[in-house]
Amino acid sequence: MDLKRLKHLVALADTRNFGRAATQCHLTQSAFSRSIQAAEDEYGLQLFDRGTLEVTCTDAGAFVVERARKLLFENRCLERDVSLYRERLIGDLSFGVGPYPAATMVPPLLTEIRTHHPGVCVRVEVNNADYLAAHLRAEELDFYMADVRNVVAAADLSVSRVAKLSGGFYVRSGHPLLAKANITAASLVPFGIASVRVPEVVQLGLGALMGLGEGKRLPLAVECDDLSLLKSLAMSTDTVIGCVDAGSAQDVAQKRLVRLEVVDVPPQFADMAIVSLKGRSYSLMAQFAVDFVTREADELSRP
Repeated sequence: MDLKRLKHLVALADTRNFGRAATQCHLTQSAFSRSIQAAEDEYGLQLFDRGTLEVTCTDAGAFVVERARKLLFENRCLERDVSLYRERLIGDLSFGVGPYPAATMVPPLLTEIRTHHPGVCVRVEVNNADYLAAHLRAEELDFYMADVRNVVAAADLSVSRVAKLSGGFYVRSGHPLLAKANITAASLVPFGIASVRVPEVVQLGLGALMGLGEGKRLPLAVECDDLSLLKSLAMSTDTVIGCVDAGSAQDVAQKRLVRLEVVDVPPQFADMAIVSLKGRSYSLMAQFAVDFVTREADELSRP
C-alpha cells in the first residue's frame, strides 16, 4: 500500500467528508475518491460508509486506519531520524585508537562531539593494532588509528597515512641522566626503558644503537599501551619512557617531565594511519571523525 494512499484514508477518517479530505490532501475530489476506491479494491474490503451527511469508517475501515496511523507515524519518525543523522545529531560511532592518538587526538574529538552533537553515541577502543584489526574485521569498529608499522598489510584493509608524530625519550625532573653532558642510547638501558608497543623495525634499530648487537631488540622494562600509566611511572621512578612529543607537551610545560637529547639516536616518530575495511563506506559520523582526527594529526605533526 502506497503511503500517500494511507494518508488519504486517515484524512477521510478524520474529516468525515470527501471534499474536506481532498482539500487537505491537495487533490481534486474526483482524484481523491478514486484513491479511496483503489484502497478498498486493493484490500477487498469496504472501508467507509458513505452517508448523506458524513462519511464514517466501517469496522474494517477503523481497523485499517488505526494501523495506517501507526505506519505513518513510524515513517515520520524515520524521516526525522534520517534528517538528524544527516546533520550528525544522532547515530552511533565506534572506532579504535592506539595509545598516542588516545592521548592527543581523541580528547578534542570527544569534546567536539559532546558539545555539538550530543545525540551521537560513541564507543572508543584503546588497544594495540592487532586487537583493533580483529575487531574491525568483526565490523565492531568503523575504523581505527595506529602506527602503520604495526599494521599487518592485508587485501581486506584500506590504510591511509595521516601524519608522522615526533617522539623521544623522557624522564622526571631531577633524573640522574640530566646531569650528563652527553646522553647516549646505551646510557638509558641501566635505568630501564618503558614504552607502548614498539614496531619491530624500531625495536631492532634502537637495539643496535644501544650496542646490543645485530638482530637484538630494544630491551623494554615495561611495555604498556596506556600512556598515562607510563608517564606516571616516569614521574615516580628513574624509568625512561619513549613517548610522542604531543603526548607529553603539557607535562614538559609543567616541569613534570624532561625530554632527553640522546646524541646517537636519530629522530623518532609515530607514523600514524587510518585503517578501515576496504570497500566499506563510512557513515556520516565516521567520516566526520576521520576528518577531525586527520586535521588534528596534521596540526600535531607541524614543528
